[in-house]
Parts: sequence; C-alpha cells; structure tokens
Amino acid sequence: MKPMTTVLLSILAGGLTAFGVVKATAPQTPSEPVAVVKDAAGNTVEYRTVNLAETDYPDFTYAAESAVEAVVYVEVTVQSRQQYQSIDPFFRFFFGDEYNYPQQREQKGSGSGVIVRPDGYIVTNNHVVSGATKITVTLNNNQQYDATVIGTDPATDVAIIKVEADNLPTIPMGDSDALRLGEWVLAIGSPLGVQLRSTITAGIVSAKGRSMPDYSGEFKIESFIQTDAAVNPGNSGGALVNKKGELVGINTAIVSQTGSYSGYSFAVPVNIVRRVVEDLIDYGSVKRALLGITMGSVDKKFADEMKLSSVSGVYINEVLKGSAAEKAGLQKNDVIVAIDGQKITDASSVQAKVAGYHPGDKADITFIREGKTQHVTVEFQAAATANGEKDVDGSIAFYGARLKQASPETLKALGLKSGVEIVSVGSGKMAEAGAKEGGIIAYVNDTAVSKPEDVVAKAQKALRAVHIEGIDANGRAFYLSFGK
Repeated sequence: MKPMTTVLLSILAGGLTAFGVVKATAPQTPSEPVAVVKDAAGNTVEYRTVNLAETDYPDFTYAAESAVEAVVYVEVTVQSRQQYQSIDPFFRFFFGDEYNYPQQREQKGSGSGVIVRPDGYIVTNNHVVSGATKITVTLNNNQQYDATVIGTDPATDVAIIKVEADNLPTIPMGDSDALRLGEWVLAIGSPLGVQLRSTITAGIVSAKGRSMPDYSGEFKIESFIQTDAAVNPGNSGGALVNKKGELVGINTAIVSQTGSYSGYSFAVPVNIVRRVVEDLIDYGSVKRALLGITMGSVDKKFADEMKLSSVSGVYINEVLKGSAAEKAGLQKNDVIVAIDGQKITDASSVQAKVAGYHPGDKADITFIREGKTQHVTVEFQAAATANGEKDVDGSIAFYGARLKQASPETLKALGLKSGVEIVSVGSGKMAEAGAKEGGIIAYVNDTAVSKPEDVVAKAQKALRAVHIEGIDANGRAFYLSFGK
C-alpha cells in the first residue's frame, strides 16, 4: 500500500511542479493596467495606463505587405485650354488671329488608387482623373493597364476607374466609425510621382469628423479623417489602412502653405467611400439622400438659451419646404443628438451619417425640443437630377450641375447686371466641359440669362450644342461648350 501511495504523491508533486513552471514562464495578460498617481491637489488617484509589453508594440509589417499589393500608381493625360488672354499681344500681332481661340496643350498628372474588386474596379480621387483623356494604371508588380472612368462624385471627391484584368489583389474594407483617436494608421501611395511609387508612411488618427479650410460647396464632405501620416500630392486616391490591413479611408488632401506635406493630411472615411463606390459601379452616379435642413453646432450660449443639459448635437436653423425633415415633423431650433443611435456632435457628423443612406431609406432621429427628448422616423429623399428639376433647396438641376440665381452682392462684385450661379458641378456634361463652382453664367447661346430657368430654356432650344459664357469666382471670363 505504501509504494502505491508514494507513487501517487510523486505524480501529484510532479504535476504541481509542472503547473508552477508553466505559470511562471507564460506571458501575463493582466486586465487593463492602472497606475496610482497623485493629482495637482496631492490626492492619490488611479490613472488608466497602457501595457508596454513587447508584444503590444505596433507591428505594421502584415498591414504594409498585404495592402501595398492593392494600391496602384495612376498616371493621367489631360488636354488643358490656354486662353487667348494669356498670350502675349505682340505674339498675336506677328502670328495672326488664330490665337483668338483657346489653344490645346497636353499635360501629365499622377495620383494613386486602391483596387476594391478583383475584376479591375479601382477607387481613386475625382480630382486625380477629372478631365483625363487617357489613364494608365501601374500595379505594384509593374503590370500596366489602360483604365476607363466608370463614374465620379465630385461632392466626396471619389471616382471609380476600371482596368480589364482578373484576380487582382484587393484591400478589405474596414469600419471608419470604429477608428479611435491616437490609433495607428498607414498611408500608402505614390507621393511626388512614379519615382516614389508604393511608398508607405505611418501616423496616428489625430482627429475625426474634420472640416478643411476653404473646402466648401454643395454636398461637399466635411467629415474627414485627419492623420499625421506623411502624405504628398501623389498620394491622392491612395489607401489609409489600419493595423489589420483594412481600408479605413482614401487619402485626399493636405493642408499646406507650400504644396508639400506639413503635418496634416485628410482622408475620406471608408464608410462614405463604400456607398459611393457601390452606387458608381451599379448606376454610374451617386443616389444621394437628403434630409433637407440647414444646421449649426450647439455652443454654450445656445445650450443655455435652450436649457440643454450638455453642449452637444446640432440645432436646426431652417427646415426646407417639402423636405424629408419637414415631412417627419422636425422644426426650427430642434436639436438633433443622434441618428439611428449614433451620437451627433456637430454638422460634420450629420453629413457623414446621412451620406451612408440611399433615397428611400429610413432612420430614427433623436432630438430635443423644449427640453424634452423625442424621436421621429425620417424617410430620406433624393436630390434632383433631371434637367430643370427643382430641388428642396431651390436649386435647379442642369446637366449634372445645380444652379441658383446669383445674389445682387455677387453680381455687383463681378460687375454683372444679371447671371446664374453654379453652386455645384456634380458629374455630367457641365463637369466634363470644365465648369467650376462659384462661376456665374451670363450668356447661353449669345442670350443673357438672369435665372436658372432661363439657362434650361435656352439650352433646350439649342439645335446642336450649348455655348455658355460667364465670369468665374476670381473675375476671369470662362467659356463652356458641349453637345446636346
């Protein structure tokens, strides 16, 4: 009996020893680390900190090596028009009146793109391919393809181009709403041209829902991801990815006084890009949802006046007649605090959330009225698209653009008696002809116009082509022509 007991005790002791060794050598995974520190008043407080174990240092190798294969170099050729006003008058004196007409000049440009489908669909920036007569795409493995434009959306600066190829590498789309401030991200693209193709830089998410200086206009996205990853002009259209290698944004712009990177770069969130890409591939244009309000961010003064419990949300400054908001019962001075449960902090967050819906989609809007929290269900409407169709904001659709009667102040500043303002270019014949936002249309087919309906009527009467003359926002003359 004693020998059996001895054996059992030996086995038990061995097991306990082995367990102790494993426990001592296994990596520890404590719960969220907490440090005990003293505050400014000398009180002892607990402060949440981070685990700086070696395994928790950021490792970008997987994300970089996998994502870079799906980021491409995009080279474009555009035909620029050189207006007569820029030609030396003495040059014209010697060489004649042929320079009374715009001269064509070929220019090269470049950017980046991200393969989003293995059958050749590539997302890039609208400003990269706008006006391009030829587009060439170079993959990371040096394969080259000619590309065609499938659709563009100037409002979000997103475009889809396609190459004839199969089984291409892609980047899975992540969730830009889940990004956290301070989270590491990678920017992948071709800064400053082909010489630096497939460059990878790292930074952190330094802000979300960011508006950029001077980035205004109809439907313009104002909900950028701001990062400090080094980005230069050739990065436009390239990928912003997280540590998992998921696409979280499309790099779009920098804020710089020199034209080169100076610490701030901006990307369109992938949650907006995803829906735009789907619409452009399926329909060739974006089916944009409209809520139909003008709004402002809540500040302390407004919060005090309206007796709000916190300084958050947006207040409705105006509800447009016939809009989805009016039909749902929203009113001026209502404060929107959530859409489908997602917290609303400012106007940018409203734009970003609404951009994720299609016309006809419904959403639950949480708002505060007279100190009480209430809910309504809104069914989003579509923007006007047919020529001459009037939108809820009063603008008129015209070959992809949107027009409004120019204000007396604008006309006076430009020295015009009458005219029609281009408030949005959109995608269509106006954009293809070179129209710019803020321009004032003065004549259509040699006839003066004073309201959007005049522009539509004169264009309808044209037999073959529409010729437009006007003044841009900088006071320079412009001329647009396109066939009906």
